[in-house]
Amino acid sequence: MLTVLILRPELETLTQALRRSGHREIGGVLMAEHTGQNHFTVREVSVQRRGTLASFVRGLTDALSSIRRFLTDTAHDYTRFNYLGEWHSHPSFEPFPSAQDDASMRQIVEDTRVGANFVVLLIIKLDEQGSLVGSVHTYLPSGEKLASELVIEGLPSQEARAASA
Repeated sequence: MLTVLILRPELETLTQALRRSGHREIGGVLMAEHTGQNHFTVREVSVQRRGTLASFVRGLTDALSSIRRFLTDTAHDYTRFNYLGEWHSHPSFEPFPSAQDDASMRQIVEDTRVGANFVVLLIIKLDEQGSLVGSVHTYLPSGEKLASELVIEGLPSQEARAASA
């Protein structure tokens, strides 16, 4: 199981984007630092606003631009900093992957041109109090999908775990 940590700056970026989007789904890519065995800290998120009430389609050009910029900013240190995966919101639904989400992530991780050993999908929303809640899942080239741990900086660990349950 992977642990994905979201720090305050990225939390603020996501929360602001979710507030602006209202009931429309939005998303983007996650870029992270490998900070320990099976532990990743999200260092940058991109935000794309091409969603509807019940779907989000990531723009490939925007995603690649964000990833290239992040890799340049981190001196192409691919073993430490890299593309982690995707994120999108489910503002009107539970924050868990749909069958379409699963198919999209499997397509990415099985694409030999991507060359990923795994990819992560973070599904988020704002709860009734305006706090970010979500789930994170890891997809492997074998077709396996694993529930992973979402940790949000500043939340007591039991609350962070509840957000990812």
